Amino acid sequence: MASAKQGTSFMLAAVIALSLSVSPTAFTAPAQAATSVVAVVNKTAITSGDVARRAAFLRLQRRGGNTQKLAKEQLVDEALKRQEISRVGMSVSTSDVDAAFERFASSNKMTSAQLSGVLDQAGVGAAHFKAYIAVSMSWPRLVNARYAAGSKNKLSNQELVTRLLEKKEKPVTTEYFLKQIIFVVPASKKGIAGKRKAEAEKSRASFPGCDQAMVFAKNYLDVSVRDLGRVLEPELPPDWKPLIEKASGGTTATRVTERGVEYLAICNQRQVSDDVAAEVVFRAEDLGKESEGQNPDSDKYLEELRSKAQIVIQ
Repeated sequence: MASAKQGTSFMLAAVIALSLSVSPTAFTAPAQAATSVVAVVNKTAITSGDVARRAAFLRLQRRGGNTQKLAKEQLVDEALKRQEISRVGMSVSTSDVDAAFERFASSNKMTSAQLSGVLDQAGVGAAHFKAYIAVSMSWPRLVNARYAAGSKNKLSNQELVTRLLEKKEKPVTTEYFLKQIIFVVPASKKGIAGKRKAEAEKSRASFPGCDQAMVFAKNYLDVSVRDLGRVLEPELPPDWKPLIEKASGGTTATRVTERGVEYLAICNQRQVSDDVAAEVVFRAEDLGKESEGQNPDSDKYLEELRSKAQIVIQ
């Protein structure tokens, strides 16, 4: 439940939540023309084919205006970001991207193959979308690593006191103590995921509680238990949050992840209003405000890269 991954999930949801809210038959892939170079960013070429795929993606998101122009601008920015991500060595893994792709497909009630088909039909293509996801996941991590030392990432005592005085009372949030139950599915045995999911679902009915979780796991083959400890409601990853809120019998519904089939056991939950909770709530509010617009640190970093780059627009 790393905070960087949480921020990534929120960002992806904000960017592409509407992209499949229409019938895929509403879009037809444009006719393919001869590919030509339309821009060069530090010796990295952007082709007319790249622009066509991004323009199709923008239409899939129902973006108006000159989608060709906007597509080219986005691809130039992404080239700068990708080059910097590569230079610093902070790219997410291929498995992380594939897992995000699968989660997005699942959230739209599709398999990965069906999502790939929709993207192909729309003229976007799964490879283009995955490249977009990779940058979208990696860039916030890079920005956070560069600027996290600033006071924005953690409120000072004075800032916390000031916010509390403005609110006139400490905010209240829910505190969870969680354990993660993982029915492991090795990468070489993805074909057994369905069987493992059925096994995990059935096991929830006999889960004895967190104190006996390790003993419980020994009754099954390749099941691990991770103690996640204290997690406050604003810190819950969006993939798990709705499942936790709808949990019954002390466990959430299952999810298929890159590790296997998982569910969470809610060991305890209560309402809290201490200083730690207040800071977490305030930081979540600040992130929410940032997500409505542009992250100023991201803009600053990108502008710095742009000022040093060699960019040729054909």
